[in-house]
Amino acid sequence: KIRADHEKALEEAKEKLKKSRDEIQAEIQTEKNKVVQELKKKDSKPLPPVPLPNLIGVNSGEPSDPDVRERRNKIKEMMKHAWDNYRQYGWGHNELKPIARKGHSTNIFGNSQMGATIVDALDTLYIMGLHDEFREGQEWIDKNLDFSVNSEVSVFEVNIRFIGGLLAAYYLSGQEVFKIKAVQLAGKLLPAFNTPTGIPWAMVNLKSGVGRNWGWASAGSSILAEFGTLHMEFVHLSYLTGDPVYYNKVMHIRKLLQKMDRPNGLYPNYLNPRTGRWGQHHTSVGGLGDSFYEYLLKAWLMSDKMDTEARKMYDDAIEAIEKHLIRKSNGGLTFIGEWKNGHLERKMGHLTCFAGGMFALGADGSREDKAGHYLQLGAEIAHTCHESYDRTTLKLGPEAFKFDGGVEAVAVRQNEKYYILRPEVIETYWYMWRFTHDPKYRQWGWEAAQAIDKYCRVSGGFSGVKDVYSSSPTYDDVQQSFFLAETLKYLYLLFSNDDLLPLDNWVFNTEAHPLPVLH
Repeated sequence: KIRADHEKALEEAKEKLKKSRDEIQAEIQTEKNKVVQELKKKDSKPLPPVPLPNLIGVNSGEPSDPDVRERRNKIKEMMKHAWDNYRQYGWGHNELKPIARKGHSTNIFGNSQMGATIVDALDTLYIMGLHDEFREGQEWIDKNLDFSVNSEVSVFEVNIRFIGGLLAAYYLSGQEVFKIKAVQLAGKLLPAFNTPTGIPWAMVNLKSGVGRNWGWASAGSSILAEFGTLHMEFVHLSYLTGDPVYYNKVMHIRKLLQKMDRPNGLYPNYLNPRTGRWGQHHTSVGGLGDSFYEYLLKAWLMSDKMDTEARKMYDDAIEAIEKHLIRKSNGGLTFIGEWKNGHLERKMGHLTCFAGGMFALGADGSREDKAGHYLQLGAEIAHTCHESYDRTTLKLGPEAFKFDGGVEAVAVRQNEKYYILRPEVIETYWYMWRFTHDPKYRQWGWEAAQAIDKYCRVSGGFSGVKDVYSSSPTYDDVQQSFFLAETLKYLYLLFSNDDLLPLDNWVFNTEAHPLPVLH
């Protein structure tokens, strides 16, 4: 038998060697494709049928006032300009370089073309009624969005942009492909949670599942705003799949945080996933901390206000924030500083400006009947952030601004004077508009939209600018995916009626992707 097998193998080898190199390569490719198809069959277990939540207000909001309608149409035109240029020059890449007119990517998406702008922009296209563009995006995702790539990505960014974007597109359009892709990707993120404490690594390789933390973060720590900004998406994943694994991962993080001592009641921005101890005692409501607090409030809202544990954690956290971080400047501007090693740094980042909207959103349901107080606090933060825009040459806000001595709401360092199409200030205007209908918020939003159109618009899309205090700014040549996901969406909502994505039925993730309340 052995001799016969041996003879047969020799015969096959001789046959193979007679073939040309190209034929052999083609055969190998066919075999590979077979294996891939088999794996795909194994991979895609059909998901259980789940009733869609009652989806209200996904395509309405047309304002009756002709001036407001004109402004809303202008925002839609800006979206079309951003999308069309990405479609032409950056299609399939993560982002666009609008001046060089080519694709762009950063290390948060690894080294692969994952079409971040497409996934991030889908729900904005949908609510604006740009359905041809939406279909183009859906088609690309169906054919090209592949997560089995050897690429190290940010767990946080991929969760808020990709999983959030796919889930929102699924809920808005009902197209199954988005749900299937979201669940596939979520499976690729799960290995990041394989740490001694269950606090996930910042980065994970989508192919190997190997995780690690950012080299710059305090002593190999994970970051509060990263591991604390998974809850909304993971709860929806468990809802749609019937698999509790996602829910369990985020609830484990919450339980661990509840057990820990907090200096001054504040949550430090760094936590070591090996030891479960805090890193440096830095606390911020801006970058590194911001969306952790937002997701405590939104977990409660998304649960139809049943998740009272999340609400209590939110209330406790903002009481500590108010006590230790919120101050009034000499000029009467309310700002949120950063706690660094036992003292307060009187500096506020553009990212922190989202907090005005958060305070307003959390006002209803706050302790001791403090609703009025928190709405007022939201208004004061909105005012401060508007000042940071108004005190520049371009009427666009800097990345960070100080409240020292005579300088208020102004950037001092050159590397803090840039504006990269960020949404947080406009986000706060929109929430304040929804809760107060004070016309100044629409006015402020329109000022920002005009400034973006005047100074950030180029023939190939929209670009950030490096110095908002310079009358002839230089461009950074990046059209961020969040410009289409967030900045333009919040502007469009600001000039729409409240029946488009009403806040009683929808909760927006931190990348402005709307997810339905789960009753």
